[in-house]
Amino acid sequence: MSDCIIIGNSAIYGGGVYTVSALKLTNCVIFGNQASEYGGAYSYGTSLLLLNCSVIGNSATNSYGGIYCGLAENSIVYYNNAPQFPDAGGSYSAHNCCFGQDVSSGSGFFTNAPLFVNLATDDFYLQSNSPCINAGNNAYITLSNDLAGNPRIVGGTVDIGAYEYQTPVSMVSYQWLEQYGLPITTNTDTSSPNGTPFDVYQDWIAGLNPTNPASVLVMLSPPATNNTSGITVSWESVSGIDYNLLRTTSLTSVFATIQSNIVGQAGTTSYTDTTATNNTPYFYRVSVP
Repeated sequence: MSDCIIIGNSAIYGGGVYTVSALKLTNCVIFGNQASEYGGAYSYGTSLLLLNCSVIGNSATNSYGGIYCGLAENSIVYYNNAPQFPDAGGSYSAHNCCFGQDVSSGSGFFTNAPLFVNLATDDFYLQSNSPCINAGNNAYITLSNDLAGNPRIVGGTVDIGAYEYQTPVSMVSYQWLEQYGLPITTNTDTSSPNGTPFDVYQDWIAGLNPTNPASVLVMLSPPATNNTSGITVSWESVSGIDYNLLRTTSLTSVFATIQSNIVGQAGTTSYTDTTATNNTPYFYRVSVP
């Protein structure tokens, strides 16, 4: 189901959506539905996928006002109501989502209010300062337009929710800027509050702290070794970021990737180049894809 508005329905279980088989909803608004249990959307098991959806203002008499089970990506689940688990419950996972409650499984989610244009009149477009702007993950995108038919990715990174804000002034996640107390302006992306060579946009991409001068992406000096099985190189890193390692034998030559998608560790990440086994000089560089 794509580009749908599911509104004002009622049931005993699953007021808006009820599924016992695989169901994917993209660019959908699930709003104002009601049930005894599972007001917005109910999934038996984890067969429901919400992609760039907005689940708003649903209610349940007993529990699970918003969603129950399933997987949410780039979605907003907020302002739902129930005596227990007002927004979500069951075996669900959220990635790059805006939820009205803490999420126990997933990544890239936050609980900041989504800041709709006018919640009272059911206008679920995003305000110009919404934390949902640029806060999604482009890897999840399957459609080129949002629910209103506007371009889905504007500013380089997809927004969270059914509607894409069309005139962002920053290419950085607005929620991330808010997290570090940085202004949402056209100049912020290219500034460096911590005084490092990395600007704010680069800090965001690399998962660094733009207000901490010690938070950098830098190669560490390799230890001296007579090991003929290769060279181990290390760099300062953070968890949750994948890295590419590049190498050349001359600084006048192009660096080539020798290993991609190295999972970053908190503090330091290392990789052993098992092909560096002779007296040739080797120069390394690390990058974020």
